[in-house]
Amino acid sequence: MNFWDSEDPPLQTLERPEDVLTYHTPVLTDEVMALLRPAPGLKFLDGTAGGGGHTESLLKHGAEVLALDQDPDAIAHCRERLSRYARRLCLAEGNFDQADRILEEQGLDSVAGALLDLGVSSHQLDTAARGFAIMKDGPLDMRMSQGPMRTAADIVNTADVSELIRIFREYGEEPRASHIAARLITAREKRPFQTTFDLVAALDAAVPRTGPRHPATRTFQALRIAVNDELGALTRGLAVVSHCLAPGARLAVISFHSLEDRIVKHYFRSRSAEWIDRPEWPEPRRNPDRLFRLLTPHPIDASEAETSSNPRARSAKLRVVERLPTL
Repeated sequence: MNFWDSEDPPLQTLERPEDVLTYHTPVLTDEVMALLRPAPGLKFLDGTAGGGGHTESLLKHGAEVLALDQDPDAIAHCRERLSRYARRLCLAEGNFDQADRILEEQGLDSVAGALLDLGVSSHQLDTAARGFAIMKDGPLDMRMSQGPMRTAADIVNTADVSELIRIFREYGEEPRASHIAARLITAREKRPFQTTFDLVAALDAAVPRTGPRHPATRTFQALRIAVNDELGALTRGLAVVSHCLAPGARLAVISFHSLEDRIVKHYFRSRSAEWIDRPEWPEPRRNPDRLFRLLTPHPIDASEAETSSNPRARSAKLRVVERLPTL
C-alpha cells in the first residue's frame, strides 16, 4: 500500500506560525498556485520541499503531493509540519533528478504538475552547523544532503589553483577568481580551513570591500554550487521531471541567480519552439525535441509587497511551461 490510498491520520496540533516562518518563507506562492492550478484528485510533485510552504499550498487546494528534498532536516520538518495532510502527502528524501525513480516506487507514471524552487533555504543559511552562512561560524560543510560528496572544506583545502579558479569564476562569477584562489592556497599551507569564519577571514584579507555586498558572497555561492553539483542536478532534473508530466501538466521553476535562470530559460525555450532554423538549412524545420507550450515568455518577478516583507524574493524568477499532448 502506498500513500495515495492510506487512511486519514488523527488531526495533529497545528504548527506555531513563528516556527514556519523561521524555517523558510516560500516566494511567489500565489503566482505558482495560479499557474499550476492544483485541485482535488490531482497529483503533484514538489521537487524541493524545503520548509513545506509551497507543498502546503498545493495540499490546501486539495491536491495529492509527492514532496522531495535531499536535505533530511527538511523532510523531518515537513513531516511534522504537514502531518495533518498525511493521507495526501508522501515525503521522500532525494534530489529531483531522481524523480522518475521515486514516482515509480510510489506506483505513479506521471503527475499533473511539478514545482522546483531552487537554491538554499533560510533554515540552511541560519543553521551554523550546515556551513552555508557567511555571518555564522560553523564547520565549512555546505552539503545539502548528508551524502559522501566533498565538503566545502575539502575543496578549498585540496583543489589545485586551476580548479579553484574555475569554480569561483564559473559558479560565483567572481572577477577576482585568480587572485582569491592564489591567496587561499597560500593561506591553507599555514593552516587548513576548517570553519566558515576561517574562510571569511581569508577572503576579507584578499578582497577589499567596495560596496554593500560582503567580499565572501560570490565565493560562498560558488563553493555551495560546486559541493552540491547544483547546476548539473538542475540540467538533469529538468529533463527527468519533464518526462514525469502528464499531457497538459505544468512545470514551474523558481530560480534565484542568473546561472540557474539561464539554464531554465534555455531548456524551456529549446523545448517549446515549434520551428528551428540553422544557417546551413534551406528552410526551418519542425523541432523534434518540442515538449512544451511556453506560458511565461518573460519571467515573473515577486511583487513589491512581497519583496518588502521578504527581501529574499527580490531575486526570484518564475518560469512555467505546459506539457503538450502526446502525439
